[in-house]
Amino acid sequence: MGEGENAVTREMLLDWYTTMYLIRRVEELAAKAYTLRKILGFCHLYIGQEAVAVGATANLRKEDVVVTAYRDHGHIIAKGVDPKLVMAELFGKRDGTTQGIGGSMHMASKEFNFWGGYGIVGGHIPLAVGAAFAAKYRNDGTIALCYFGDGAAQQGAFFEAMALAQLWKLPVVFLCENNYYAMGTALDRQSFLQDMSKRGEGVGMRNWQFHGFDVVEVYDNMKKAVEHARSGAGPVIVEAVTYRYRGHSMSDPAKYRTTEEVEDVKKKKDCLALAEHRLAELGVPDAELEALRESIKARAQEAYDFADKALPPDEAHLYDYVWAPEGGA
Repeated sequence: MGEGENAVTREMLLDWYTTMYLIRRVEELAAKAYTLRKILGFCHLYIGQEAVAVGATANLRKEDVVVTAYRDHGHIIAKGVDPKLVMAELFGKRDGTTQGIGGSMHMASKEFNFWGGYGIVGGHIPLAVGAAFAAKYRNDGTIALCYFGDGAAQQGAFFEAMALAQLWKLPVVFLCENNYYAMGTALDRQSFLQDMSKRGEGVGMRNWQFHGFDVVEVYDNMKKAVEHARSGAGPVIVEAVTYRYRGHSMSDPAKYRTTEEVEDVKKKKDCLALAEHRLAELGVPDAELEALRESIKARAQEAYDFADKALPPDEAHLYDYVWAPEGGA
C-alpha cells in the first residue's frame, strides 16, 4: 500500500468505484449503440483504463483544466460531466456536450474546464501548456492535466511542449496512459524507450512511472504529481501503465494481439475487480456492491435512453462555428 493509502476512506473508494463502473457501463452501451448505427464515425472506448482517469481526477479541483485526446468519454465523466450529455454527444444530438456536432473525439465542458479530445495525435499537448501558462499568468492556483497515449509521446509537438513547460516552470502534469499499443503498433515496435515518463529527463523534468490498474495507486501517485505542479515547482511527467480491452476504435478488430493476452490482463489486473477486493477488505458486503452496480447500470441506461430520444442539432446553427459573423461576434 502507498504512503497516502491511509487517507483513502471507505467512502472515497466507494465513490471511485462508482465512477469507474459508470464509465465501464456507459462505454459498453456506447459499443452497443455503435453496432446499431446510433453512433456514427469514430468511437474510441476507454474500457480497461478507468482507474487512471478516476484516480487522477480525484486530485483535481473543478477549476483545474483537463486537456485530452482519444478515449475522452471516460475522462469527461471522471471530471464530473453528466453521462446523459456525454451519451447525447456520442449520438450526435443537440443536448450533447458540444451540441452534437463534435462526437466521440470532441467532448468539451466549459463548466468543468474540460477540453478534449483532439484527433491529431499529440497535437493537443501544446494546448495544455497554454492553459498552464494562463494559470501561472493569473496566479490563481490552478493546474492543467494533459492525458496522452504512448503513440503521442513520439510526436514533435510533445517534445516542444515539454521543453517550454519546463523552461517556464508551468503548472502542468503530463500523464501518459501507456496501454502498449499506438493504434495497432505495439510499443516495442515503435519506441526503444519503454517508459515514456523518462522523456522528461531530456529537459530536466521530474518524472516517474506507476501502474494504472489499482485506483488507489493511481490516486497516490497523481497526488504527488498534482501537488508538485500546484506548488509552483514546475511541471511533472508521469506514466500510468494500463491496458485497453477493445481495439483502438470500434472499427479495429485488434488482430495484432491474442485473445489470451487480453483475457490474462482482465483476470489479473482489472481495475473494477481490484477495487472490489479492496472494498471487501474494508468490510463492504457483496450485497451492497451488487445493489450499487444495479443502480449504476440503471443510470447508464437512462443516459442511453436520453440520448436515443434527444433531438438532432438544429440545422439553422450548422455554420455557427465555421466562421465569425461579419463585423465580429
